[in-house]
Amino acid sequence: MQLLAVGLNHNTAPVSLREQLAFAPDQLGQAVVAARSWFERIDHRGSDEAAILSTCNRTELYAASQVPEPLDAGAHFLADFHKLNYAELRPHLYLLPQHDAVRHTFRVASGLDSMVLGETQILGQIKDAIRTADEAGGLGTYLHQLFQRSFSVAKEVRSTTEIGAHSVSMAAAAVRLSQRIFDKISEQNVLFIGAGEMIELCATHFAAQNPKSITIANRTLERGELLAHRYGGRAIRLADLQDKLHQYDIVISCTASSLPLIGLGMVERAIKARRHKPMFMVDLAVPRDIEPEVSRLNDAFLYTVDDLGKVVQTGMENRQAAVAQAEAIIETRVQSFMHWIDDRAVVPVIQSLQENGEALRQIELERARKMLAKGEDIDAVLEALSKGLTAKFMHGPQQALHRAQGDERAHLAELLPQLFRGRR
Repeated sequence: MQLLAVGLNHNTAPVSLREQLAFAPDQLGQAVVAARSWFERIDHRGSDEAAILSTCNRTELYAASQVPEPLDAGAHFLADFHKLNYAELRPHLYLLPQHDAVRHTFRVASGLDSMVLGETQILGQIKDAIRTADEAGGLGTYLHQLFQRSFSVAKEVRSTTEIGAHSVSMAAAAVRLSQRIFDKISEQNVLFIGAGEMIELCATHFAAQNPKSITIANRTLERGELLAHRYGGRAIRLADLQDKLHQYDIVISCTASSLPLIGLGMVERAIKARRHKPMFMVDLAVPRDIEPEVSRLNDAFLYTVDDLGKVVQTGMENRQAAVAQAEAIIETRVQSFMHWIDDRAVVPVIQSLQENGEALRQIELERARKMLAKGEDIDAVLEALSKGLTAKFMHGPQQALHRAQGDERAHLAELLPQLFRGRR
């Protein structure tokens, strides 16, 4: 069984490609089932495992499979599921086998592979993805163990290093960028589209600047009202955006919509109604909520998740010591996990040896019982039992030694005495 991780992230692919490979939340369970079926069609064993992580910054397939070329199979699955051209997608994918896949998993869970170094949101996203994979029947012994250990590694990294101490969050970066357009956030009307975790983070950061007003636009009005109430704001329905977008100076969007919610025409009308007063917009969603053509408008300042990523890279030098410490922890835990995998590989051999030994024991035990039933002396029976067991256990190794030649015989001659050195 080979572990693997196949995918792309903010380092290997632009948002325009990431959104094409993204899985909607309601797709994940179906995709996990499809991934397992994809591998099983190749090896026909039905024991493959799969889990899929899809966020605004990455889409990754984790699997444990016995197919001959599991990495290639995983890469083709991603392209096939989304009906993308494999040749165009391949240069942006990383294909990580066994040891590298384990290290990558631990780094992702610990926030070392995130756009915001050390951020904690990714750990919750991984847990949600694994819960979905488990419910879809995608987890087995290997992936279950891999992700349970990744959670422990992430906890150790965060509790023993300062990996997140100097990080600049995406929400803070959004505030910083908006201040390049507007001198005072306190004089601006802010609209948040969506009501998920990222919107909550952004709302908290912008609320600290005491904006003129805060509005939450959400598909479910009740959820929007619940979040708006925390910041002294109000809620509107997504359907109201068409008529009310022009009222807002700052627009932050992050939903799970598979299609853009705000088109070029909608923003053009809003800018016209605002008499060309600037509008600052941040699209944190993947797939994107705001059509990218909006960036061409003179009075609309549109930033994507990748644009904010460039802002949060500042201060990297302050984190290098923490990164080195975290990497050392991860490397140690990778070696431990690989040792566990090696142990798993010899389990069938051990089981076979135990079964053979039990079969030999039963043969000699039955022979001893027959001797006792005939009334033979118990000491003689025990002597015969011990000699019979010894002869049967030694027969295989002796035959192997006789049949071997050259280096193989020398190796067996050195190894066998160690295997049969009993306790005294």
